[in-house]
Amino acid sequence: MSGVLPNQAIERMVAENQIAATRNLVEGQIQPASLDLRLGSVAFRVRASFLAGHGARVMDRLREFEMHRVDLSQGAVLEKGCVYVVPLMESLALPGDVQAVANAKSSTGRLDLLTRTITDGGTEFDRIAPGYHGPLYAEICPRSFSVLVRPGMRLNQIRFRAGHAVLNDAALKSLHQEIPLVNGDAVIDDGLGFSVDLKLKDTTLVGYRAKPHTGVIDLEQINRYDASEYWEEVHTQNGQIILDPGAFYILVSREAVTIPPHYAAEMAPYLAMVGEFRVHYAGFFDPGFGFAPAGGAGSRGVLEVRCHEAPFVLEHGQVVGRLVYERMEEAPTQLYGAGIASNYQGQGLKLSKHFKTP
Repeated sequence: MSGVLPNQAIERMVAENQIAATRNLVEGQIQPASLDLRLGSVAFRVRASFLAGHGARVMDRLREFEMHRVDLSQGAVLEKGCVYVVPLMESLALPGDVQAVANAKSSTGRLDLLTRTITDGGTEFDRIAPGYHGPLYAEICPRSFSVLVRPGMRLNQIRFRAGHAVLNDAALKSLHQEIPLVNGDAVIDDGLGFSVDLKLKDTTLVGYRAKPHTGVIDLEQINRYDASEYWEEVHTQNGQIILDPGAFYILVSREAVTIPPHYAAEMAPYLAMVGEFRVHYAGFFDPGFGFAPAGGAGSRGVLEVRCHEAPFVLEHGQVVGRLVYERMEEAPTQLYGAGIASNYQGQGLKLSKHFKTP
């Protein structure tokens, strides 16, 4: 069989030591189609981001780039604008027919916390070759806010895949006819396109922009911080905003998205030629996200947007990204939102879980 491995297959991988850890896995760490990865007890402050490269170990390359070490055991601040490498508690011994892909968790991305997974011998971020045996590391670069972290915190997640799982456009159109994947017309072109909503109902508020000089965010604190101390509200009367170079925004998709139980999805860039801004993508869309029987009717995709070199006009309905759907090897025994304390099921425009709900 081929497809993305569900939670019950990940549990089998743990039992067979294909996934190992320095501490026992904790409740909620295995998601419907992914495994949360946990920070270890030390962070290496490095001069620059790097990949190990063919035949090289991350620990060996750290000798070239390390500036100093940060003990995380009692909690420590990772400072905005700095780059850190943190050994993770989990390691892999993948079978030869299983590959893996990693991504930041939703709350991580919404804090503009650039988090990528690197491996020994790795030549790409967040991509782990079939048959990989070795440790995992998180490269962390806080972009907008300094953050307080501790061992065991889960900033990124990993998904496992056997064979080819991506749906082509014909299969995606067929699935949409069977189970509507978005409300309204589906734009299907190398994935399912989604657009930005700058005309939210009964409000001129369409997003948030990160403030440049703020306090530290303790990642353990949920529903703790006053959003106004960290974010500026973005309003528009005409469905149009101008993105400022270097600024980070939280916006929302116009479409409500559905991920049926036998599928998973990942956000990807829509057009490589659109160089004025980039939508940053945090986490995967697990099976059941936006799925009405799992309590997700009306779930929107939250967009993390950073403008590049020049100010750029973003307009309501502009297509800014696409969802790449993949088949599950089998349906997971748990769905996103269905009794597993999912934070963003049924969401609209929403900041990370660390900020007080208005």
